Amino acid sequence: MKFLYLIQSHKNPDQIYRLVQTIRRSSPNSYILISHDFRACDLDVTDIRNLPKVEVISGIGGRVDFSIIQGYLNAVDWIFSNYIEFDWLINISGQDYPIQPLSKIEKFLEQTKYDGFLDYFNALNEPSIWGIKHTRERYLYQYWYPSINVPPLFKKLINRSGNIINNVQPFVNVSYKFDRLMLGSIATSPPFNENFLCYVGSYFQTLSRKCIKFLYEYTHNNKTLVDYYKKTCVPDESFIQTVLVNNKSLKLCNNSKRYIDFSNDCRDGHPRTLTTEDYPKIIQQDVHFARKFDAVKDSKVLDMLDVIVLQAINS
Repeated sequence: MKFLYLIQSHKNPDQIYRLVQTIRRSSPNSYILISHDFRACDLDVTDIRNLPKVEVISGIGGRVDFSIIQGYLNAVDWIFSNYIEFDWLINISGQDYPIQPLSKIEKFLEQTKYDGFLDYFNALNEPSIWGIKHTRERYLYQYWYPSINVPPLFKKLINRSGNIINNVQPFVNVSYKFDRLMLGSIATSPPFNENFLCYVGSYFQTLSRKCIKFLYEYTHNNKTLVDYYKKTCVPDESFIQTVLVNNKSLKLCNNSKRYIDFSNDCRDGHPRTLTTEDYPKIIQQDVHFARKFDAVKDSKVLDMLDVIVLQAINS
C-alpha cells in the first residue's frame, strides 16, 4: 500500500522541517505533500524538496471561514492532477506529531476493514458538549465577515449586544468570535434534511483513496453545497464529515485516531499546547498522532516521542 501525508502548515518552519524529516525517516516510501500558507510565514523549500517524494505547494489556512477546507481541496486537486499514487491520505498540521512508528500505523491501515477514520456526530439532533444552539448558529446561518479593525473595547460591547439580539429572535446572529466580526442571517434554504444530515467533528482525518476520490468528485459536482458551506461558521469541522458520512457505502470509523486536549476552557476552540508534562498521558492513548506542539516552547517532548517513533530505525 502507498501512504500520503498531507501537512497543512502556517508557522514554525523549523518544526515543519523536523516533522517532515521524522516522517521521511519513519516511512521512507511514503509521499509527503506540504500545503503551506506563505502569507502567514515564509518557508525555505530548498532543503525540503531535496528529500525524496516530498513536494511543497502554496496553501491556504485560517479558521472560521472556508480557507483551510479550500486549501485541503486544492491539495487533493493537485494530487490527482499530478497522478500521485496513494491508498491512504493522512492529513495533519505542522504542529502535529506521530506518537508511534509510522510503520505500525501503516500496518494498521493495511489491515483495517474501514474506509476512513474521523470524528463525527449529528450536529442538529444528537446531544453533545457543543450544544444544539451552538451548532445551529454555526451551520444554519449564512455569515458575512466585514474586514474592519474593531478596538478591544468594542469587541466586548459587540458580544454583549449580540447576545441580547441573538436571544430574542432567530433571524440574525451578531457576534465577535475567533478575532472576527460575524454578521449572520438564518439560511432560507439549508441543504440539510432527513436524508442529508449535518455532521460535525474534528478537522483531522485518515481517509482511504475511496473516500478522497468520492470527496473530490462530490465537491466538483455539488457547487451549491460548497457555496453554502463557504458562508457558514467553522466549516472545517463539518464539511468533510457531512459529505462522507452521508455516503452510506463508505465504512467509516468514528475515531480520528488523534489526541487533542481541549481542557481548561481553551480560547475559541484552540487546543492546549502539549508539553513534557503531558507525555505520560499522550503515550497511553490508542491513537496515531497528537496535537498541538510548539518546539519553541517545549522541544523535549518531541525528543521523547522520537524515541518511540524512530525506535525501529535506531535499534
